[in-house]
Amino acid sequence: MMAKSGNRIIVKLKSTQSAYCYTTTKNKRNTPGKLALRKYDPIVRKHVLFRESK
Repeated sequence: MMAKSGNRIIVKLKSTQSAYCYTTTKNKRNTPGKLALRKYDPIVRKHVLFRESK
């Protein structure tokens, strides 16, 4: 089976306050910049900003 071809790529979201990471997908045509979301960080036990990293 071959991978899907398209504009969606897998990105890693890293917490700004700890070493915790999420992975998600983004459409690189619609969001060419870096993704930043507020998500729950279980290490600090609250919602913090997560930024896209390599």
